Amino acid sequence: MSTFWDSFTMPPVRRHYVNKIDFFIFSYSLASYIVKALDQNNFSNAFVSGMQTDLKLYGQQRNLFTTLFNMGYLTGSVPNQIIINRIRPSIWIPICEIMWGILTMSIAATHSANAIYGIRFVCGFFESATFPSFSLILGSWYTPSELGKRISLFEFSSSAAGMFSGYIMAGLYATMNGTRGIPAWRWMFIIDGIITIPIGSMGFFFLPDFPTSSRAMWMKPWEREYGIRRMAAIGRKPQQKLTLNRLRKLFLGPTLWASFIPYSANWWLNYTSFFNLWLKSLTHPKLTTEQVNTIPTAGNALAVISAYVWPTISDKTQWRWQFGVLSSVFGLVGSILLSVWYLPFGVLMFAQLLPNAGASGQSLLIAWMQESFQDDTELRSMITGFGNVINYAMNAWLPLVCYPTYMAPHYKAGYQTSAALYALHIVSIFLFRYYIRWYHTHNNMVMNKYGLPTKWDEISDEPNSEGVVVMRDVDYESHGKEKEGAKVTVI
Repeated sequence: MSTFWDSFTMPPVRRHYVNKIDFFIFSYSLASYIVKALDQNNFSNAFVSGMQTDLKLYGQQRNLFTTLFNMGYLTGSVPNQIIINRIRPSIWIPICEIMWGILTMSIAATHSANAIYGIRFVCGFFESATFPSFSLILGSWYTPSELGKRISLFEFSSSAAGMFSGYIMAGLYATMNGTRGIPAWRWMFIIDGIITIPIGSMGFFFLPDFPTSSRAMWMKPWEREYGIRRMAAIGRKPQQKLTLNRLRKLFLGPTLWASFIPYSANWWLNYTSFFNLWLKSLTHPKLTTEQVNTIPTAGNALAVISAYVWPTISDKTQWRWQFGVLSSVFGLVGSILLSVWYLPFGVLMFAQLLPNAGASGQSLLIAWMQESFQDDTELRSMITGFGNVINYAMNAWLPLVCYPTYMAPHYKAGYQTSAALYALHIVSIFLFRYYIRWYHTHNNMVMNKYGLPTKWDEISDEPNSEGVVVMRDVDYESHGKEKEGAKVTVI
């Protein structure tokens, strides 16, 4: 059973604790990211399901919608990481989610591209709080044997959302197109808002902030203490106040600049988002609108499987960067095949789907970075925030140049550029390994028994001391055999 989900075979206290934070933190992060992904996927599906013809969007508007969203995301990524250092994530993240739910719903009332441009920019700003913040929160509550699977499933809950989006759009197109005089694509945005706003509101209760600052009503005092000691046992440092001087040092230091290429170069020009345009262009076979919306969900399903299988192996073996390399190998092979282009239909379909088989690679690279720099919470936060800034900055213009709408579906230069970026990503991962080793040496860090970097003077001389604490002032009577003052293995 532990192969399916690790908490099944944990000791009683640890199982109780991990199941509880799974229910509140992990489940809310999944729900939040799913509705975020629904917004983005639904926009693409709505475009090919009537939005383009109703609003007469026959130029570069589709790419510009994405560009404006990316610019908003780019603008908000780092500021939102600074904000959650000053305002509790349990307050700021739900506010952001409610705001983008309202904005997404308002697209249903638009009648011009110009109005949508503004909405997409502001949506991008609020949505930029989600991914870096949840990556940091998950990395602050889970140990190495738990983190990889959860952070990967969190990231690729977006693929599950992509599956739902295609079927929702197909169902709306078949059953609600024209209901109350409203076309199906407008109903899609209305439903998005109806789903998003209640889930955003749940965050005020579900999110517990960080182990050392949590005020969650659902967490008992002994559970708070247990969570703090659990992270201390593996050497993970608590959050500190992010001052202007500290922020300046982070951006003038080498780590952020060394990390951004291995963090996201494989996503700067990900061609899978153009899959439905290729399907729409086919004449042999000619596909219906419903098929154009549903066939890409096969890629989403493959990504979800990848998000479970590779991280499960990763958590057991502690292989992180290796799966980042594997992910880019899949993308490299697929983009080379599409660059050739004049291949049988089945080969092109395979090439379109192949990157999804390595979809969990980036999330495992994020876990690798969260663990490699566990001595510095603010640095971990900024690596994700800054990496997303670069990611969305590149996505703001690269698709316009390499994947212009008028060239659909044969983007020869685009596929060749994607291949080059996948190759760059592979090389950068190997180089970043050497940087991490230098960082640990420079900061007098050694590997503890869990394979995590810890300052040498913080490791106890007592044998078998790591991961074991004495839980005082705790009554475990209601949870099992443990008594007050019992020695408990924390992780």
